[in-house]
Amino acid sequence: MKNDKLEIACFNLESAIIAQTNGADRVELCASMKEGGTTPDFRITEQARKELSVDLNVMIRPRGGDFVYTNAEFEQMKEEIIAFKRLNIDGFVFGILDKEGNINIEQNSELVALASPTPCTFHRAFDVVNNVYQSLETVIDCGFKTILTSGQEQNVVEGIVVLAELVVKANGRITIMPGGGLRSTNVGLLQEKTKAVFYHSSAVTDSGETANGDEVKALKRKLECI
Repeated sequence: MKNDKLEIACFNLESAIIAQTNGADRVELCASMKEGGTTPDFRITEQARKELSVDLNVMIRPRGGDFVYTNAEFEQMKEEIIAFKRLNIDGFVFGILDKEGNINIEQNSELVALASPTPCTFHRAFDVVNNVYQSLETVIDCGFKTILTSGQEQNVVEGIVVLAELVVKANGRITIMPGGGLRSTNVGLLQEKTKAVFYHSSAVTDSGETANGDEVKALKRKLECI
């Protein structure tokens, strides 16, 4: 049996509970689905930590839009990491680029160090970086444990070739987690072609922002197939 893992991106407390109830291995809590995810409300996160026994990762992103941040925004990100650490969450999710579209080594490394020993995921800012394979090495050097990526395309199916190559080049040094348009209808193909071990989906199947329990179940069932 496979033992691939499933992370559900949750934009409200209800989704987080649905994700856990239906077999998700981890919740990524954020706000503002339409902006691609931003830092969640502290009180909601505090409640989620009380309600969840599965791992809880928290997005640290002060706003939607690009991934180049002002000094004030960077200070806000540091303050949020310090605050959320007190809740004993299981991981942070963020990513900072420079104006040239490269990984901002100094700022990312500072946040990873601040978060330590809590592990960090570099989010889909990775999908707009220059030189994807060189950037892989830079993210590893910054100390991240996971990269959430669609393979620099609109969705994981379009990015499947790059995702497969990233898994090979990562060679176990960092987890490559396909995410972006991942559904129970295509996760089997992603497993077959990429050989990734952790997968990411919102499991939202309508125009809202709440996970569908049946879709979470279907994703997990596909991941556990022989």
